Amino acid sequence: MNMQDIRALAKDSGIKTSRMTKVQLVQAIQLSEGNFSCFASARGSECDQLECLWRTDCFTAAKKTT
Repeated sequence: MNMQDIRALAKDSGIKTSRMTKVQLVQAIQLSEGNFSCFASARGSECDQLECLWRTDCFTAAKKTT
């Protein structure tokens, strides 16, 4: 998902998006939805959240943070 789409989702959730990275935005959205703020924390491409909207992006982002 691109940053423009993520910012729109965040704003819909009442999250101020200025100066936030993609990881910070997604984690804030996850928290606002009552979920774990685990985006970009999947190590070794392992995650038990099979229905997560962010799953594919999460694995990519996790590789970049290691």
